[in-house]
Amino acid sequence: MTHPIIVNNLNNAIENPARVGYCESFLCRLRGLMFRPLLDLNDGLLLVEKHDSRLDTSIHMFFVPFDLAVFWINSEMTVVDKIIAKSWHPAYLPKANAKYTLEIHPDRWGNYEIGDKVEFKNV
Repeated sequence: MTHPIIVNNLNNAIENPARVGYCESFLCRLRGLMFRPLLDLNDGLLLVEKHDSRLDTSIHMFFVPFDLAVFWINSEMTVVDKIIAKSWHPAYLPKANAKYTLEIHPDRWGNYEIGDKVEFKNV
């Protein structure tokens, strides 16, 4: 089960940040956003790994019927990569090691830039 958090951008405040599920269990990460019919502008997931890694934070888009804005964040709470992940694409791998993978609505693409510092806040 996930609990809701907000991912604040410390470099550029977001007026209305998304509330995302904090997803650290294997089953939660495995399911991700698959099989959902749509994603609300204020919804998403933060997938959490045990350590920084490129491979462990890679994602696939099988059974995800919508595009996503994906941001990879390392254990120093810095955004290290970002992409628009296309529906049904086989795999995406960050350019640098990351611990967190933030998956949100593609209209939120401008909320974070590579190099931005972030913080997690419980809702």
